[in-house]
Amino acid sequence: MSALKKAGWAALGVVLASALVVGGVVLWSSYQKVPLPIEDRCSATVKGRTTTVDPDQAYYAAIIAGMSVQRELKPRAASIALATAYQESGIRNLDYGHSDSLGLFQQRPSKGWGTEAEIMDPWYSSREFYRALVKVRKWDSKDINDVAQAVQRSAYPDAYRKHVDNAKTLASSLTGETPASFTCVFNKPAPANPTGLAEYLTKTLKSQIDVTVATDSVRITAKGEGQAWAAAEMAVAASGRFGVSAVQVGPYGWKLESTFPASWSGTGPVTSPEVVVSFPTASATPR
Repeated sequence: MSALKKAGWAALGVVLASALVVGGVVLWSSYQKVPLPIEDRCSATVKGRTTTVDPDQAYYAAIIAGMSVQRELKPRAASIALATAYQESGIRNLDYGHSDSLGLFQQRPSKGWGTEAEIMDPWYSSREFYRALVKVRKWDSKDINDVAQAVQRSAYPDAYRKHVDNAKTLASSLTGETPASFTCVFNKPAPANPTGLAEYLTKTLKSQIDVTVATDSVRITAKGEGQAWAAAEMAVAASGRFGVSAVQVGPYGWKLESTFPASWSGTGPVTSPEVVVSFPTASATPR
């Protein structure tokens, strides 16, 4: 075989190997329900464990976790809800499912969960999930998979177990239990929308926060430090959707980056449960 042919076969081998690697990464990403490393993404890091989700998953996960804060439930409630949403929908607000199942939790109108329109409202569906959850005996101490199954009554009773670790990480971060633990990266965030973010936070946390909207900021006064961190992490989770550029909680700050997920900076105690969410001004240079 000539040297030219050998070089050609070698090049073809490299191309095929690269295609297999790329295909494998894509399949892994799809199976694990996580975004690819080059995509816009968000992540929660708690006790050395990092869970990564895509922007839509982050948006809905924040609603699910925030609704548990609104109801003043333990973070474990959000862990159960998120493990359920992982299994049922991949934390996506699906308008289809088995039989008449819909939404984040694949709730069924025919089983009394609500109308189709109600179930497709993530705030409504999360609220109804928690209403059912707190009726489960010892829900706050029993096995997370078993509690989720008691609510859902799935044909696959152990299916929620594989999502528990990721759910616990997201829940601890997004409920404010673990401060400064959630971050996102967006290459092209949406235009600044302070009013939209304020409505999102208020609808989710309700009486747990007071919100004031300005042209280039949203100021939040929370009932306590935990609620302040929940609001802050929610703002980060929705930063791409509402064009957030920075979040400040006491001495801690986070800024949106377009190439890598930025860590929170700052040290020291949070002496006041106040959060300031900033937006780029019209004259700011786009990223």
